[in-house]
Amino acid sequence: MNGKLVAGAIVLPALIAGAGMWYAQDYAYYQPVSLDQGASTVTLTSIATDAPEEIAADGFEGIDADSSPLRFRSCFRTRLSLALLTETYQTYDNATPLNAPGWFGCFDAGRIGADLERGEAVAFLSQRAVRPGVDRVVAIYPDGRAYAWNQLEEGADARPLVEEK
Repeated sequence: MNGKLVAGAIVLPALIAGAGMWYAQDYAYYQPVSLDQGASTVTLTSIATDAPEEIAADGFEGIDADSSPLRFRSCFRTRLSLALLTETYQTYDNATPLNAPGWFGCFDAGRIGADLERGEAVAFLSQRAVRPGVDRVVAIYPDGRAYAWNQLEEGADARPLVEEK
């Protein structure tokens, strides 16, 4: 009988801690983001001016968290043609979408990444250095589906992401 109590005293807190960590990673810090919040407009960086320019976006769904600059994800549609976009805006090499929480169903990082590799979608630079060492990237499909995320700049080290006070 004592062994069951000891095992329970070990396993029960471990299960509670594990559930708490899972909740914190998948739910606790994320907040919905909408286009009417101003700071979350959809932009692409112009080839001509090297500055971000707002583009048309419909059906925007987004999430972000203050706990990490890499937690931003969004899904939307654009009416702009892929031909116009590739002639006007900077493409982004080595775009690697990061996984979204399972409950944010519109964003499938594995599929987006595979489609980028196969050339079924094109990645664009939305904004360089949205936070130190972090770029915002947008992948756009020929049918107008689009997905955005933040990723580390090429060669960036994850350590500078924490802002010193």
